[in-house]
Amino acid sequence: MFKYTIIALAFTLSSCNARSSSTTQTALSLDSVALQPVQDLQTQRAMPILPAADRLETWIAGFVGKNIAIVGNQTSVVRSSPLFNKDGSVNKNATYTHLVDTLISRGVNVKKVFAPEHGFRGTADAGASIKDGTDKKTGIPIISLYGANKKPTPEQLAGLDFVFFDIQDVGARFYTYISTLHYVMEACSRADLMVVVLDRPNPNGGIVDGPVLNMEYSSFVGMHPIPVLHGMTVGEYAQMINGQRWLEYNLKCPLVVLPNKDYKREMPYSLPIKPSPNLPNDKSINLYASLCFFEGTDISVGRGTDMQFQIYGAPQLKAYTHFTFTPRPNKGATDPPHNGKLCYGADLRNYKELNILDLSFLIDAYDKTTNKKAFFNSFFTKLAGSEKLQQQIEQGMTAAQIEATWTKDLEAFKAMRAPYLIYN
Repeated sequence: MFKYTIIALAFTLSSCNARSSSTTQTALSLDSVALQPVQDLQTQRAMPILPAADRLETWIAGFVGKNIAIVGNQTSVVRSSPLFNKDGSVNKNATYTHLVDTLISRGVNVKKVFAPEHGFRGTADAGASIKDGTDKKTGIPIISLYGANKKPTPEQLAGLDFVFFDIQDVGARFYTYISTLHYVMEACSRADLMVVVLDRPNPNGGIVDGPVLNMEYSSFVGMHPIPVLHGMTVGEYAQMINGQRWLEYNLKCPLVVLPNKDYKREMPYSLPIKPSPNLPNDKSINLYASLCFFEGTDISVGRGTDMQFQIYGAPQLKAYTHFTFTPRPNKGATDPPHNGKLCYGADLRNYKELNILDLSFLIDAYDKTTNKKAFFNSFFTKLAGSEKLQQQIEQGMTAAQIEATWTKDLEAFKAMRAPYLIYN
């Protein structure tokens, strides 16, 4: 009976806001998780948006005394300082408390934490192996969902009443947090265990663009037939996973989405905390989807610098004469591409804000590379979602010509996603 009470409560909230590996133990501390503020957090240009976690009072009462797990990382936080200053301006120096600590202090029994790619602290390299651990403050187990164990096991879900999913996404198909969402929903559907998504805004929520994935090329960096930029929040995406029956064996997961307040997808939204080590600011988050294709090439996107996903270059791109950089190991990139080598490339830190997936950088770099046969690697096809994009670039098609081939698929995707949208 309790679960159905929560469903009614949560859907009331949603409708009111819609349209208006190894088990090596490592000592971790939830209260010392680095929040890693973005470098250029700006004052919101509209009424401040409240993520579901910041609307604690509207939903927490139903979970007091219940056993839950949290799928989260360093972005799973609750604002612990006033939203506004005394003069009415937005408080840009807001402080945050981790969701785990907040829920425990309010009487919710947090039994374990499931950590996605980059780990619970959000500091690990992309693709790095993440070990299980134990929080030294609370004794809560921290279980990695990246590596060999991408899906919670029945034993790991035993004794739970709910699984909370609270991770900040950036709206790109190959950003793996939505793949973790899929596997969590799949495991919970088999256990008849409810997933509660604490929704957060999508900083690229107004953009739907890019090639739609061919399911023959499905992988952890692209599991579903969606474009590179899907324009949905995690909560909306969870509803689409259920509605399209993308889970194994046509399963459907018990699901509740706790929505954002005062959010519309076209609104600008600056993330208060870095969503991963190599997305340090608003500019990198805006350019990420367009530049991530370079991860499937011999071109660096600035890993090993403090300009990640705002620059690109390589030793062989000597046709670029105005900007150079040299990658060095740093937090989040212990062995970056072209480590220690002088790279010639482009600086996009002052580039205009994008509202499309921009292929011009990729095509220009391909045209200027001195060894076209070594430009692409096998990972490019996984990122693109088919072999077609590489073929189009090699054939000399322009960005506009390639983008025109996406039009029909994008319109079909928009029609498919329409029933799952919560926000205007």
